[in-house]
Formats: sequence, C-alpha cells, structure tokens
Amino acid sequence: MTYIAKPKLHHPTLAKNRVGYTRRDYEGKISTLCAGCGHDSISAAIIQACWELDIEPHRVAKLSGIGCSSKTPDYFLGNSHGFNTVHGRMPSVLTGANLANRELIYLGVSGDGDSASIGLGQFAHVLRRGVNMTYIVENNGVYGLTKGQFSATADKGSKSKRGQANNDTPIDLASLALVMGATFVGRSFSGDKAQLVPLIRAAIAHPGAAVIDVVSPCIAFNNHSGSTKSYDYVREHNEAVNRLDFFPHREEITAEYAEGEVIDVRQHDGSIVRLRKLHADYDPTDRVRAMTYVQEHAARGEVVTGLLYVDPDARDLHRQIDTVDTPLNTLGAAELCPGSAVLEKINASLR
Repeated sequence: MTYIAKPKLHHPTLAKNRVGYTRRDYEGKISTLCAGCGHDSISAAIIQACWELDIEPHRVAKLSGIGCSSKTPDYFLGNSHGFNTVHGRMPSVLTGANLANRELIYLGVSGDGDSASIGLGQFAHVLRRGVNMTYIVENNGVYGLTKGQFSATADKGSKSKRGQANNDTPIDLASLALVMGATFVGRSFSGDKAQLVPLIRAAIAHPGAAVIDVVSPCIAFNNHSGSTKSYDYVREHNEAVNRLDFFPHREEITAEYAEGEVIDVRQHDGSIVRLRKLHADYDPTDRVRAMTYVQEHAARGEVVTGLLYVDPDARDLHRQIDTVDTPLNTLGAAELCPGSAVLEKINASLR
C-alpha cells in the first residue's frame, strides 16, 4: 500500500514544538522498505530528534548515495532540501554544499556498502577535513538491494542466510572515524530509540564532523542465527558505555546525579551532552582510549554502543580555512571579484 499518500491535514490537537511544527511535519513519504527494517527505526529517530530540537525543516539539507539506506531520506523531513548522489560520492557533494552555504544543517545518510566499500575514500576524507555535518551510517552488513552478499562491515566468521561464512576482515567504521579525526563518534542500535534519539540530537548540535554508526538489521537477508548484525545478536551482545541526555544551550538544566555517575561535556554553543556513565573507567574525551576500547570489546564479540568520543573544542572546515561568516552563495560580485589590487596582495602573501 506504499502508493497511498499520507494525509496532508493534521489533527488540531497534535503537540507542536517551539517553532510551531508537529512531529508529522518532519515526516516524509511512506516507506517502501521491508516491514521491520531497522532503517525505518532510524528514520523515526531522526524525525523525533529534529522535532525535539525545534529545527525548521527548510534549514536541513539531507544527502545520500545509493542503497537501501540511501533511499531513507525520502521517508523523513519531506520539506527539507535533498540530494541523492551517485554510489559512494555523497561526502564530496555534501562538502561542496556546506562550503557554499554554511547556514544549513547537513545530514549525510549512507550505508555500509556506500561508505565502507565504493565510498571508503570519500568517507575518510570528509572526516579529516572536519566538515560540519551529521553522518549517519545505516549498517546491516549486507548488500540488501543485490540480495544479501556480505558487505565490507560483515564480521569475520559471521554466516549468510544460506550458511556461507565470511572469511574477510571487517571494516569498523566507528574505529575508522576515530582514526580519521572525526570529533564526534557514536555507535547505536536501530532498536534502541532511548539511546539513538539523544545521540542524533547531540550530533546535530556538534560543531564539526559527527559520525553515528547504527547497527540496523536487514530482516530479509541478515537477521538469522549466525549473523552478528541481527536483532537477537545485538541485543545479547550490546555493551553500552553510557546513556546520554542532550540539553540545548537555551534550556535550564535541572537534573541531578550523584558525583561520579555523570559527566557533562559543554560545546562551543553552550549546549551540553550529559553522559551517565555505565562503565566508570570510560572517558569519552580520550580518542586513543576509545579506539582501544572498541577493538578490545570487538575481539570478544561485543558491540560497543553510546557516545564513544567527543571533542568539546572541535573546529569545522570553515574555521580551519577561515571563510567569511556570510554564506558564499549569497556573496555579490563586489565581494567575489574585489579587483586586481586585492588579488596582487593575496599573491604577494603567498610568495
């Protein structure tokens, strides 16, 4: 019944956020993915996060590549800007858009095939450049559109639906994000809304390259015994390092916790990521320790989730290359072509 359009009229009693929108205003078209797909849960989490953050939909630019995951931007934020790129090339298009108009909020949505295979090089470079974005990987370990072959994130020894074992070493996208310089790295599970929604909220507010690797089971090809990305496996092996709350800078913080059970990370805009530590020895501001922690638990077959790393002093691409505060796409001829004297001064400074 996916051909049936959603009704445009909303019930007058639906709750509205501070900018006057209901949660329904952040939805998109009816999903055409398989019923029970983890990707639809991620879409729902994005919708909830944007509604709670009081984001005006027209201020969001959502970009994707190719694959089941890259179809999902059609199912949320239907009144936002959107661009579906070619396979694996979403990061470069997002970078160009961000450079042209820094005032938009950028959501990059990709999958394990789109980011860990054909787009691996682009994934790495967009992180090291510090592009201000939220990059969500909907990770199911298979190529769902081409009937369930192992993807590059499939764990070694995991089995396909037909019983074939994967012999290749997996690419851990969270670990790679840490190595490549992402300043916000999280991992979550599509079936854990309580963890995923505040993680997305914090990532959107983060002033730098934010990556969330979301294990999202493919019910058609990778939700069976022997899969390490099935609903049952992740629920049994989920090792959450923290639970988090996110407080925009405008909100008064009234929650109280006993000393030693909570850590506050204040970001440049005054917003706060409040972490309730489930593992007392885990420090989310230590990049090297985060890398080691993820790998240690992966060796035990555990899926570490939560906010793995955050840099409270993150600098995005615009700050690094010192662009003007005005979006480049709004500059006029006088600013873009200031004359030969200014050009000569720039050239002289480079000699």
